Amino acid sequence: MSMHESLTELIGDTPLVRLRRVVAPRSAPLYAKVEYLNPGGSVKDRIALRMVEAAEADGLLRPGGTLVEPTSGNTGVGLAIVAQQKGYRCVFTCPDKVSQDKIDVLRAYGAEVIVCPAAVRPEHPASYRSQATRVAAERPGAVQLNQYANGNNPDSHYRGTGPELWRQTEGRLTHFVTGIGTGGTISGTGRYLKEVSGGAVQIVGVDPDGSIYSGGEGRPYLLEGVGQPSFPASYDSTVVDEVIAVTDAEAILMTRRLAREEALLTGGSGGMAAEAAVRVAAGLGPGTLAVVLIPDSGRGYLSKIFNDSWLAGLGLYDPPTTRPRVRDVAPAGPLPLIRPDETLANAVKTLRATEGGHLLVSAAPPPVRLAEILGTVTDAVLVAALAGGADLGDPIGAHLNPPPPQVGAGQPLSAVTEMLSDPSSAVLVVDGGLPCCLLTAADLVALLATRRPDAAARSPVLGGT
Repeated sequence: MSMHESLTELIGDTPLVRLRRVVAPRSAPLYAKVEYLNPGGSVKDRIALRMVEAAEADGLLRPGGTLVEPTSGNTGVGLAIVAQQKGYRCVFTCPDKVSQDKIDVLRAYGAEVIVCPAAVRPEHPASYRSQATRVAAERPGAVQLNQYANGNNPDSHYRGTGPELWRQTEGRLTHFVTGIGTGGTISGTGRYLKEVSGGAVQIVGVDPDGSIYSGGEGRPYLLEGVGQPSFPASYDSTVVDEVIAVTDAEAILMTRRLAREEALLTGGSGGMAAEAAVRVAAGLGPGTLAVVLIPDSGRGYLSKIFNDSWLAGLGLYDPPTTRPRVRDVAPAGPLPLIRPDETLANAVKTLRATEGGHLLVSAAPPPVRLAEILGTVTDAVLVAALAGGADLGDPIGAHLNPPPPQVGAGQPLSAVTEMLSDPSSAVLVVDGGLPCCLLTAADLVALLATRRPDAAARSPVLGGT
């Protein structure tokens, strides 16, 4: 009989499926290791089980205890399943860029979820890592397993994922490609494959553009569950031969292609890894075989990556239209930026020299990411601050309006009609997931009048038909 006493017995032994339609002609064979067929829907089931069992063996986790973990969702689901089977409670902290779908899944398993801001450094008290540390310290019987520094994270892959791959490919595997998040998958799997092949297997990491693994500065990005702003202890760079950076736009496009062309419904990190793996396979010669790890299911991203409206708002999808698009009238030139530590006096001076009457307050220098835009400064903001007793030497970061509403560059121009109903308002135009310009009602009137002499009669923004 083929029966199991617990869901945890189903973790691992996930299949390999050949990719045929997204690869270039004459590419080396490329297979996907489909980790979303684990019971919790992701590769993180592997580390969840091993970390819990190790904590039990070490006496850290006792009956009736509480598991506390910072997670982008998947590790939390794995831990929630293991905890339910073993009788533990769960508290998870998640960055606010995590999809609502994932948060709802965690709560469905009975976990408590605390949502924290994503655009802060890990050491900030409000970060999801700091919040997890606080909760674990405050609650009796709580244990933070800390996947970022827990040696059982990579060890689960050294003992499981690596041997599976070598067995499934009958030792013919030459290239292993995977996204890097906590570093556990690539470190543990890579270490095993290096050892068993005498160093012959090439280990390729994939990283979101802006993350530190590929040489970035830890800038924010849209993808969930991959990349880091700092190197975690669970990452072993010595087993990694190459790291490839992939943009949000490239990853999301491949994610959607995998669903429509390969019937693989995965998340953005899976699309990111596949995008890099397709590049790798295209450059390989005879006798090679590549495997890309697909970490989770796309069912946790239906409201984002597979939602055309969400993508359109980020300038990552152009809805069908015969009318002018926002990018057709988007003003050229750099974004009007100011840093939050600059003074009110400097803000007054900068605003006087800026057309449009708006400044974006950015936490980082250009090129700016969406999550780095903290708010806006206008004449009204400055008047209110100074009239309220603020000093000209005070930092402008203490006197902000919220960030402006955003619109995708490929959306129909009519999408900004209500947004610009107030002559003093502005919208942030986003293209390819990145902010590209500010558009005001005055800008729009001037640009339409200059670029399209007949547009005023037809533009819904200007009151035409």
